[in-house]
Amino acid sequence: MKKIFARCIIWLSNRMSSKPNRIAVFNSLSKLRQEILDGKTERGLRLTFDHESTRYIIFSDQHKGARDAADDFMAAEENYLGALSYYYNNNFTFVNLGDCEELWESTPAKVMEKNRLALLEEARFQQQERYFRIFGNHDLEWKYALPQQQFLHPIFGKQLKVYEGLILSTRYNEKEYQVFLTHGHQGDQRSDGNAFSKWFVAAIWTPIQRFFDIHTDTLSDSFDLVDQHNLMMHEWSVQYSNTLLIAGHTHKPVFASLDHIDRLNRQLQRATAKGGNAEIKKINDELLRRQAEYAGKRAVKTKVPPTYFNTGCCCFSDGDITGIEIAEGYIRLVKWEKKTGNVTRMVLEESPLYYLFDML
Repeated sequence: MKKIFARCIIWLSNRMSSKPNRIAVFNSLSKLRQEILDGKTERGLRLTFDHESTRYIIFSDQHKGARDAADDFMAAEENYLGALSYYYNNNFTFVNLGDCEELWESTPAKVMEKNRLALLEEARFQQQERYFRIFGNHDLEWKYALPQQQFLHPIFGKQLKVYEGLILSTRYNEKEYQVFLTHGHQGDQRSDGNAFSKWFVAAIWTPIQRFFDIHTDTLSDSFDLVDQHNLMMHEWSVQYSNTLLIAGHTHKPVFASLDHIDRLNRQLQRATAKGGNAEIKKINDELLRRQAEYAGKRAVKTKVPPTYFNTGCCCFSDGDITGIEIAEGYIRLVKWEKKTGNVTRMVLEESPLYYLFDML
């Protein structure tokens, strides 16, 4: 009977799997943004910040699991803990941007038990009111009060609330600029629809999927889908003047609307124009090395409005983690990795915020 029932579940999984739909993505993001601006605090908060002094670190997609063969976070835990220690000691506010826990594959009780050390490190930010948590599609259960009370509040305290988005507002040259933060699963048929569909996925679908050990979220494993989704997110972001969008979900870092392959191709254009043969060969070698990683990429962008950023993830197979910093007037894409026995921070890309605001 389990095999027969599993066939039905797998068929439903394939029908409902992550396939970004442009209209759905646009409508869902626009609705969430407007509801936050309208003051619907159950959906998200609107916060003001000084872009020259406030410090934020934005991580997403840890996918903390049950410390089994399916746990993608284990390899990255040491880098993650080292990064959190740095940001806590340097007075950053931590925005946890969704898919913090892997609740499709493991039960909340098991995940909280197996990842207590990392969760307690996160809770230190909450104790100083420097912590915001957003839900994603893999931890959609945190949207609801009962799972929050049962599993999150014993660690984070009763004051913790979990939102779908945040809007950070700042002023520059007498104009308001906004940074809109959300996980990025908006428009996903499985976990972003009306209230009933969200409840069904969290309360019914996810436990069934765990029982049958069905893994159907293909987005982060397919660069074709990743590229489509990142393009849609960027296209949505350019609709709104004076707005930057920061998301996660795809597991592929994006800085100022360009992913790493886009940036390499832009460097190749410049090197070709200058006739630098050594530099051209170096960039082509790097593109060749990454060919399998970015298989399926359809669009190469070299000049686009710098409105979209993606944190990447905290569960790369080599243990590295990436995130977005906003600090000292800059926005940065950073990577944390272990080098010569030490957890090390590396700035991959950075730009002054005023430069981006001027370009907007």
